[in-house]
Amino acid sequence: MHLTACHRKPERSFFWKGKQFPVCARCTGIHFGYFAFPIFLFGFYSINIWVTLAMMSITYIDGIIQAFFNLESNNIRRVITGVISGVGSMSLVSITGIAIGKLILQYIN
Repeated sequence: MHLTACHRKPERSFFWKGKQFPVCARCTGIHFGYFAFPIFLFGFYSINIWVTLAMMSITYIDGIIQAFFNLESNNIRRVITGVISGVGSMSLVSITGIAIGKLILQYIN
């Protein structure tokens, strides 16, 4: 089995006006998912920790299936699972930050 990184592979990247993105479709989706951070930061929405972890694992599951079971995913699936994982990551950052903030406030008071 031969594992290679997928960044910059033309078949796994998006192109805009003839220029290839610097990261693969999955990581492009993850980066877009990061834009959800203000939603969690300002408390507009929160996600349960277990749902958050499930969201983050989706992209890993897709990557593992692709790597070990010789089932190639397409860029649409990569970007969708990436966005879901990016949103989950930002939810986890928010959950962690809130927990740390509560601990700090608990010791100050």
